[in-house]
Amino acid sequence: MFDNVDDSVFEVMAKEGSNGNSHASTKPPPTPSPLRSAKFFQANMRILVTGGAGFIGSHLVDKLMENEKNEVIVADNYFTGSKDNLKKWIGHPRFELIRHDVTEPLLIEVDQIYHLACPASPIFYKYNPVKTIKTNVIGTLNMLGLAKRVGARILLTSTSEVYGDPLIHPQDESYWGNVNPIGVRSCYDEGKRVAETLMFDYHRQHGIEIRIARIFNTYGPRMNIDDGRVVSNFIAQAIRSEPLTVQAPGTQTRSFCYVSDMVDGLIRLMEGDNTGPINIGNPGEFTMLELAETVKELINPGVEIIMVENTPDDPRQRKPDITKAKELLSWEPKIKLRDGLPLMEDDFRTRLEVPRKN
Repeated sequence: MFDNVDDSVFEVMAKEGSNGNSHASTKPPPTPSPLRSAKFFQANMRILVTGGAGFIGSHLVDKLMENEKNEVIVADNYFTGSKDNLKKWIGHPRFELIRHDVTEPLLIEVDQIYHLACPASPIFYKYNPVKTIKTNVIGTLNMLGLAKRVGARILLTSTSEVYGDPLIHPQDESYWGNVNPIGVRSCYDEGKRVAETLMFDYHRQHGIEIRIARIFNTYGPRMNIDDGRVVSNFIAQAIRSEPLTVQAPGTQTRSFCYVSDMVDGLIRLMEGDNTGPINIGNPGEFTMLELAETVKELINPGVEIIMVENTPDDPRQRKPDITKAKELLSWEPKIKLRDGLPLMEDDFRTRLEVPRKN
């Protein structure tokens, strides 16, 4: 059955061995547009951001648009994103917005792809788990196909969820994870793990320039107010003078990175020379009770804190080891949680139309 297979394929398989860590089969990346090397025409850098109308995506677009040599194209199907997040750029000559679902192919010419498209909140990915895993798998395949055709560099925003409910603490990039493949969160966890696999397979087989960021909990303005994530939940509850609902036992930990720090890390990874995966997050670790107490103190000291039932497969601990990010990207977060929460409060008060009390 292997009569027609080139012998070099077997050589590559033998070199790679069982762990697939060798880059023996890597081909040189395809060449992008000849405009890149034209003598008399200096082309702008054309950057595609999938999921660019979402929370992190829209902040990334803001930062990319600050560079006058960038043309930014956003593709979003608005499942969790909103045009409102991009309203200041609509009509700008270097900006383009396409209503598009990444599970369908996209035929455009670009130099870089930031692939962020995917619902990241449990409320959204549990609402439509099949759509979530299709976005992670078929969507990533489509974006890799685009990168292969046009010679673009592609960055995938993977997630700390690939570590599952971790058995080591903190989590570094060499840890393979402890994930339930058939749980209610698996469409997201396993979907992102498959997306990482696809990225490296395209890199090794086709020479695609890839970057993988494993992003940890991120917060800031433009988060969906009722997306079920803990920071947005607590802030919305405090502003509405509702009890802060801490999922039992309240000792589970998370690490929270402000969105401007996250965007800075993603751009540094894209512009650097390392494929990753690289953890991008804030190593400051807080229990859910500590977070609730901080939100209560900063926003509404009058609210009570109550304990509610936990969701299945909720990780007990989550903290990034960012040694790689520090060494390879010269990146670490600058904004502390106590400084970032009031910035998010201002945005939520505006959208909820609940002014501060004098």
